[in-house]
Amino acid sequence: MSRILQIFQNPLQLLYTLPAIIIGLTVHEWAHAYAAYRLGDPTARNLGRMTLNPLAHIDPFGFIMLILIGFGWAKPVPVNPRNFKNYKRDDIIVSLAGIVTNVVVAFLFSFVYVAGFLKWGLGTNTAFTSIFGAIITINLALAIFNLIPIYPLDGSHVLESLFIRKIPRFFMFLRQYGQWILILLLLTGLVSTVLGYLVSGITSGFFTAAAWFINLF
Repeated sequence: MSRILQIFQNPLQLLYTLPAIIIGLTVHEWAHAYAAYRLGDPTARNLGRMTLNPLAHIDPFGFIMLILIGFGWAKPVPVNPRNFKNYKRDDIIVSLAGIVTNVVVAFLFSFVYVAGFLKWGLGTNTAFTSIFGAIITINLALAIFNLIPIYPLDGSHVLESLFIRKIPRFFMFLRQYGQWILILLLLTGLVSTVLGYLVSGITSGFFTAAAWFINLF
């Protein structure tokens, strides 16, 4: 509710955040599709999902939920693991592709953000700091959130590929109740607290690296 009130009180902040949400969701899903295609599965490509067009990936309801409550989703990229040559390895690569891409995007935009402060005199420009700051934090938040090993997040696919033969019943349980466990964790605020701490720490590291590099010139 507080997030919704903030949107109505400061609608410009929503406008500043929209590019970050669109970029974060789009590159995440594109990366899944591209990785699957490179590993032998053309399913997503054939369905028009191997694209950087946001309209191919945005789920309207999930998009609205992400704006209003800070938790949402895109359309899952269809993957047919039967097309993989090495199921376990390739499934892990495809699952991690979106996460890695979000981190790379956040890292690259950190250089733009820091350059704005150090070289371009944009440190007091609210639009610049809000838009590029949001791109960095939202991409990192998406990456870390999807690492959670609870179904249906990407982290669960990685964990399942590694250990399903050893503890199959555990993963059957996760598949059946994972969504409810995830909702409970979100409602308790535990996820947002941990995410905030990790995003802050990683962002600080990115800014330090970017400042060091930019100051060389």
